[in-house]
Parts: sequence; C-alpha cells; structure tokens
Amino acid sequence: MTDLDPKALQEELDHYHAEREKIRALIGQIGGAGFSKRDRIINLVFIGLVAILFSWDLCLHFGALPESFRQALPPLISLETAILLVSVKIIWMMHQQARVEHFQFWILNSIEFRLNEMAKRFRTIEKALKKDDDSS
Repeated sequence: MTDLDPKALQEELDHYHAEREKIRALIGQIGGAGFSKRDRIINLVFIGLVAILFSWDLCLHFGALPESFRQALPPLISLETAILLVSVKIIWMMHQQARVEHFQFWILNSIEFRLNEMAKRFRTIEKALKKDDDSS
C-alpha cells in the first residue's frame, strides 16, 4: 500500500469528517452556533428593559408623564433597576466565558492525552525495531 492509495485516502478523509462533526456537536453543546439565537434574544431583552427604564426615568424627570405615573415609582428606582440588569448581564457573560474556557481546557487536555499515548506507542515501536535490528 502506498501513501497515495485512493481507498486509504478516502478512509482518512471520512474519518476526518466524522471527527469534525463530533467537534461541531460538542461546540454546539457549550454555546456555539446553536445558542446564538438564544443569546441574541437575551441581549435584546436586556437592551429593551434598560432602554424602557431609561426612557421612563427621562419622562419622569422632564414631567412628560401625568402625576399618577410620577407617584407610581420613586425617582431613582428605574436607574437602580437598570444598574441591576446590567450587573446581571455582566455576571451572565462571565458565566458564558467560564464555560468556553472550560471547553478549551478540555480540548487541550484531550490533545495532550492523545499525544502522550502516541509517544508511548512510538517508543514501543522503536524498541521493537531495535530488537529486530539487533537480532538480524
């Protein structure tokens, strides 16, 4: 069998595609493309809530709302709520980043494990080849 055997090359290519699909599925599980729509919706909800609270506070400040609306909320409650929402968003982003870092560590650890395994196999092959050379 030569290095350019089409059947062997096709098998290697199929193996590569299978590994690539496995990795894509794993990335999707930790927040890859499958979660981008959910993340976009969450971002829009946070932005919308902060914008509503900001505009509510501006309307209260400039007197654009009737007196009954002005008495419904204390003057700074919308600002405090907006700060709370931004804090929650930052905490959520930190959690997402920690998940990504954990996945990257897992991938690097898997690569290191496979490299060490291959190094052991090469050492045993070298020892076997040396024994064959010495016995010949």
